[in-house]
Amino acid sequence: MVVLIVTGSHLSLHLLYASSRSALPSTVISPFYRVSQSIAEAVGQKLPSSTFSFNHTQCILYALGVGMSTKDPDHLRFLYEGHPDFSCLPTFGVIPSQAAMMDGGLSSVPGLNIDFTQVLHGEQYLELYKPLPTSGQLTSEATIADVLDKGSGAVILLDVNTYSGNELVCYNQFSVFVVGAGGFGGKRTSEKAKAPLPPPQRAPDAVVIDSTTRDQAALYRLSGDWNPLHIDPSFAAMGGFKAPILHGLCSFGFSARHVLKQFADNDPSRFKAIKVRFVKPVMPGQSLQTEMWKEGNRIHIQCKVKETDAVVLSGAYVDLHAASGASPENLPQGGGLQSELVFAEIGRRIKDLGSELVKKVNAVFSWEITKDGKNSAQWTIDLKNGSGSLHKGPYNGKADVTFAVSDEDFMEVVQGKLNPQKAFFSGKLKVRGNIMLSQKLEVILKDY
Repeated sequence: MVVLIVTGSHLSLHLLYASSRSALPSTVISPFYRVSQSIAEAVGQKLPSSTFSFNHTQCILYALGVGMSTKDPDHLRFLYEGHPDFSCLPTFGVIPSQAAMMDGGLSSVPGLNIDFTQVLHGEQYLELYKPLPTSGQLTSEATIADVLDKGSGAVILLDVNTYSGNELVCYNQFSVFVVGAGGFGGKRTSEKAKAPLPPPQRAPDAVVIDSTTRDQAALYRLSGDWNPLHIDPSFAAMGGFKAPILHGLCSFGFSARHVLKQFADNDPSRFKAIKVRFVKPVMPGQSLQTEMWKEGNRIHIQCKVKETDAVVLSGAYVDLHAASGASPENLPQGGGLQSELVFAEIGRRIKDLGSELVKKVNAVFSWEITKDGKNSAQWTIDLKNGSGSLHKGPYNGKADVTFAVSDEDFMEVVQGKLNPQKAFFSGKLKVRGNIMLSQKLEVILKDY
């Protein structure tokens, strides 16, 4: 996890794992402050915008920092500015956004009366809206999306939008845990959080093992994270480590490029988004083992240290855009229906957030999926009873809303290619029951 420590007039990103916190000497841990009772004031507050100027040098340094090498001919497009397809790695998108965290803006937010030496970086989400440029100036604007009460601490969700001129290039969500700042009576969950997802219960479809070097952290820090925890042995010892540790966002970059190579032929235009949860530290020189499960255009990933089998990134996934020219018929299918993949994802989301979804939605939805004019499948999404559920088959009772749609049109709707209202008025989507409840489906279908 990443801890924010005040150094001079700035906040710098510091990687510190919660499991090692007990080893910190008392001279390092200052008393922490509870989040103010006026925490509601913090939600929606905007931090000062930050600018980031860069050229091919920063792109190449980042690629080297996350383990790319000229030993692999496929890597040259990310390492040589003269390459005809020279590109910036997609996960470089975290670099301009982290300036919003480092420039001290959080300390000025009303309601966030906290000790920033106790802030741990728990999770990260990055989404690109277009391939990153290889030079230019980017502006990042950060907003406190929500603050959650976890009892032993508070979670701050920080949304950062990064622009090239007026064009939105990428979006990051930093999920940071403030140790000792909980207990203020706030909510525990948020629909604004990008949730981690467990991998499928089967053997991975692909595994890549990649060695880091002893100087990996020293190289990665040149991309802007100057935290001495990753370079200074004495500072690392203060944190309870035998030696400087690798940046969590470096492991993040390793895993993302493993997916890009394995499933997208190193084409950065195929990359859409990545979500990870940081679990344990990595020592420079250890090998990273990325396990991957392909489900449609989503690749679930889990990253381990090969030498110890310790999981370092969990609940992680990468979303890819379909390959250029791919037709729905050529996409991976489950049971002959493309919609099977979507319902599988809905099931995982209900498993993770079911109780919260039941409180928000309080309805039962039935889906009748057709193919070639014939009924092919029926699904029930129960967000009214218990902690929610999904099952294949009819509802044992009367559903609040029933949808009838072809498999192809269903995929067009969830992928944003077909407007639901147009589908309804054109007869492609038939609805029975309380049609107004259909709006609540967005909470489980968004970001598919």
